[in-house]
Amino acid sequence: SACRLCIMRKLPSVLARTLTSGTTGSPVLLDMFEVRNKLRDIVGASANWSDHVQAMQERKALHTLLAKRQEDLPPRRMKDSYLEVILPLGSQPEIREKYLNVHNSVRFGRILEDLDSLGVLICYTHTKQEMQPKSPLSIVTALVDKINLCKKIIYPDCDIKFTGNVSWVGKTSMEVTMHMLQLHDGNYSPVLDATFVMVARDPENKRPAFVNPLVPESPEEEEIFKQGELNKLRRIDFSTASLLKMAPTAEERNIVHDIFLNTLDTKTVSFRSRKLPPNSVWMEDTSLKGLQICHPQERNIFNRIFGGFLMRKAFELGWATACSYGGSRPFIVSVDDIMFQKPVEIGSLLLLSAQVCYTEKNYIQIRVHSEVYDANTREHHTTNIFHFTFISENEVPRVVPKTYG
Repeated sequence: SACRLCIMRKLPSVLARTLTSGTTGSPVLLDMFEVRNKLRDIVGASANWSDHVQAMQERKALHTLLAKRQEDLPPRRMKDSYLEVILPLGSQPEIREKYLNVHNSVRFGRILEDLDSLGVLICYTHTKQEMQPKSPLSIVTALVDKINLCKKIIYPDCDIKFTGNVSWVGKTSMEVTMHMLQLHDGNYSPVLDATFVMVARDPENKRPAFVNPLVPESPEEEEIFKQGELNKLRRIDFSTASLLKMAPTAEERNIVHDIFLNTLDTKTVSFRSRKLPPNSVWMEDTSLKGLQICHPQERNIFNRIFGGFLMRKAFELGWATACSYGGSRPFIVSVDDIMFQKPVEIGSLLLLSAQVCYTEKNYIQIRVHSEVYDANTREHHTTNIFHFTFISENEVPRVVPKTYG
């Protein structure tokens, strides 16, 4: 993990040098407004909700442009998908309000939305077909693998720059590495590194579709590509070892049993009689819940609910949970393993449930479970599970699970 962070720390300067070499002059800096407009143009999405059915019908005709196999697509380099995007909080004060929180710093939920949009545009840049303004691919976020922050506070009155490129490619999926920097005293200094995984699907977003292979060009790029492959293998190992599929290991069983023994009331010696250790809180007493009605305004280019919006809402509930648990202002340190298991349709009722799942000294880890409720069928479906790690200003009580689950 430390090695991976070290590679990612070096990455902005290495890639900025190697990826922009060979381009004429400096890359044209887009802003976030242009990023979203470009995405709409690439997909042919309508700006009006009332026209969306027609726009989606027209996309069906793009089926003929899909590759039958990956080998038919031209290979791409990392520099081909490299983008730099500016968020001019310093030079354009009128956009500041949208990004401002009550502590006079930048709302991290808004940054999650921007990273999600940028990740998709980077993948469309990688898969762009010459002479073809509209893409036959539906590119959607599959998961947020990791976001690491190296700054506690993001200032609301200094320009932000995002950079990113495709760093690894499978047959139908792409890993995107992005960095965020903020302008201080004339220099851009790193704020965060992010790794997203995107998947390509057909024009109707029903089946997987092939994407252009990626060819590393230098030892640094080879290293980045190799890391992408390791990330993929780690995710496969993690999913196969899930408790929903595998029995707990001996080590895990011992941990659970130790927690149980530490909370057992020795006077009664009953499984149900449990005693809370000092300076601790039962896990079941740490939850907060939220509800969102999914309006058309929050739709993405494919007329589902925008993944960035879901991340922002989950983050805000997670932050509120950490705030009420720790009793002081929490700062986000890391975001891990956000799985997008099911798209959220417009009109859905989105139920969010946040819970403290681990604590250590000043650190609080929050798990947010997101599900949609269909009022017609009365069915619940999990759409996402989020993991956020916060650091609190003060040491926090220990969270203690009460049930085996």
